[in-house]
Amino acid sequence: MWSATLQNSEKLLNAIFEKNEGLVAEAIQEAHEKNVSIIQYNDENSLACVLRLALYIAQEYYTIVREFPSGKGFADLVFIPRKKFAGKPAMIVELKWDKSAQSGIDQIKERNYAGALKDYQGELLLVGINYDKSSKTHECLIEETVAKR
Repeated sequence: MWSATLQNSEKLLNAIFEKNEGLVAEAIQEAHEKNVSIIQYNDENSLACVLRLALYIAQEYYTIVREFPSGKGFADLVFIPRKKFAGKPAMIVELKWDKSAQSGIDQIKERNYAGALKDYQGELLLVGINYDKSSKTHECLIEETVAKR
């Protein structure tokens, strides 16, 4: 079981790197269906827990901070590459519940969440993830930018 779980986690992380938004949404959907009771899945916090579980492998490459103080608020999840993996992109993930993935990307930009990564220089992925409670589906948008000092 762990082997398949880790493979799925790595597949999800690679899909984010490749900006394959459809595959990211599918992988999160699969993690949600396999690992979370529907009764418990009712807010952004639940979505954050599913994403952390689905991206378990990422902790090998990243320092992961939840509710990272940045700009004008708190980014839901920030992935900062460990020195050993400095070639990996940093990622800011904003989660939405019954809104849109685009609203997550917009919030990252409007609240200048990238400004908190002032010591990081390199590729930066902005990731917006939304769960639509009526259709019970996940949506993902990924934008690439460059963090500058």
